[in-house]
Amino acid sequence: MRFLTLAVISLWAISVNAQKQTSASKPKLVVGIVVDQMRWDYVNKFKPFFKTQNGFLHFINEGATCDNTIIPYVPTVTACGHACAYTGSVPALHGIAGNMWYDNVKQKQVYCVDDTSVQTVGSSNNAAGQMSPLNLWTTTIGDELKLATNFKSKVIGVSLKDRGAIIPAGHAADAAYWYDSKSGNFISSTYYAPTLPSWLTNYNSEHHVDSLYKKGWNLSLANMVYEANCDGDENAYESTPFGKETKHFPYDFNAFIGKDYAKVATTPYGNNLVIDVAKQALINEKMGADNVTDLLAVSFSSPDYIGHSFGPNSWETMDGYIKLDEILADFFSFLDKHVGKGNYTVFLTADHAIANIPGFSKKHNLPGDIYDDGAVKNDIIACLNANKLDPKLISFVGEYNIYFNHPLMDSLHISNESLTNFITNYLEKKPQVLQVIESRKASIAPLPQMAREKIVNGYNVQRGGDLMLLTKSGVVDGSPTGTSHGVLYNYDAHIPFLLVGNGIKHGAINSPTYMTDIAPTITTLLGIQMPSGSIGKPVLDVLK
Repeated sequence: MRFLTLAVISLWAISVNAQKQTSASKPKLVVGIVVDQMRWDYVNKFKPFFKTQNGFLHFINEGATCDNTIIPYVPTVTACGHACAYTGSVPALHGIAGNMWYDNVKQKQVYCVDDTSVQTVGSSNNAAGQMSPLNLWTTTIGDELKLATNFKSKVIGVSLKDRGAIIPAGHAADAAYWYDSKSGNFISSTYYAPTLPSWLTNYNSEHHVDSLYKKGWNLSLANMVYEANCDGDENAYESTPFGKETKHFPYDFNAFIGKDYAKVATTPYGNNLVIDVAKQALINEKMGADNVTDLLAVSFSSPDYIGHSFGPNSWETMDGYIKLDEILADFFSFLDKHVGKGNYTVFLTADHAIANIPGFSKKHNLPGDIYDDGAVKNDIIACLNANKLDPKLISFVGEYNIYFNHPLMDSLHISNESLTNFITNYLEKKPQVLQVIESRKASIAPLPQMAREKIVNGYNVQRGGDLMLLTKSGVVDGSPTGTSHGVLYNYDAHIPFLLVGNGIKHGAINSPTYMTDIAPTITTLLGIQMPSGSIGKPVLDVLK
């Protein structure tokens, strides 16, 4: 009996110690970083020119890199990417079918984080803050972390873009903060709290945008470095976001001080604003200060604005990443000081990548062309008119989706099959078009399996179009200047997935991984349930 009692006590002690060790081994803080519009190849391309070993190269030198991570759905756009990274799911399940979609049930256009039931907090610009995660149908990493800790974990999202802060933070988040370009303030909505915290109000009152404008935008490296590694500094096919006469370095922003708070988004200084607020949130909300794991979701939107305007081969894009590298290095030092080295885990990915500017591609004899939503809609109207049909039979065209007006079709006795055939036969004669796919039948479309699966994963019955337009490689939904993204080709779909810190093994993973694998990898690291709609697999090779 004494032996049995001692054995039970010993087993109990071992169990308690194991639980303590498991608890202690978990990171106190997880930081998720999404770099909006970051191509996978940027780290390798800019590696020789980073001014520190402690930014992007910190992941390579001490962490893990998944070098063949692919987005497994279309459209490859911001809202879908943030949703996928944090849910492990795809639009077919998580419901975020695009940045904007046509709701087939409500019969109206919907923005991904619209919520008119809430009000803006932190600005008189009410439209900027009527946002929440209402349209997201599944749970996120942060939601599952909240559930696993009986809602003791703190979860906060920060970004310039509302969708970049709200979607990653999830439903049960303590807060999400985004930038209002009219006031120059970081704001929120009553979904989270009735007022901004005092620390953010104080930060807003200091008008950091104006002080950043005073610095202008100067190159971090010598001109000859950009000349050797980029396109020319000034090109007719680049956009001019700072004014028609402002086309090259150095950029002077003094004219925007106190007048235009939107321009900062298309400069590297947008990243400074985001990291400032992220640091303030961490300190003031005491994130990573106890043994209950917290989640800080940070999204850098400025690379997207810069990339859309100047393209992936520009001086602006390269310099933006040189400066972002320094911001990351400083942030790692900040985390070491305030959370403690070894007490946190950071993962970094992108919501999508980017195509070359068509003008740049043509200059170098690469495939490239433009076919924007307006042109698509005009061609469809021409098709309908040619067949003596009402142009209102099309409800919406956006992000390569074509939505039919089903109530009007019923009243005019026009079948789905006949309208599909009219439009498909007409559009597939266009030189920019690869195929027009009937979305509900994508699984049997005459395409490679990979392409079929991406369409199926991206199709949502309530929020998806009747037809999906597949363009040829290099064709951009855009204007004569600048570029865009959204398609299944690798220039839009191949993204970085980097990890470093507590629980992460050092090494490079070359086997195929997917964006849907990010969330289950992090939840496996934390020992919690994966998000409700996750279809990915944990990348076990990166975990200790």
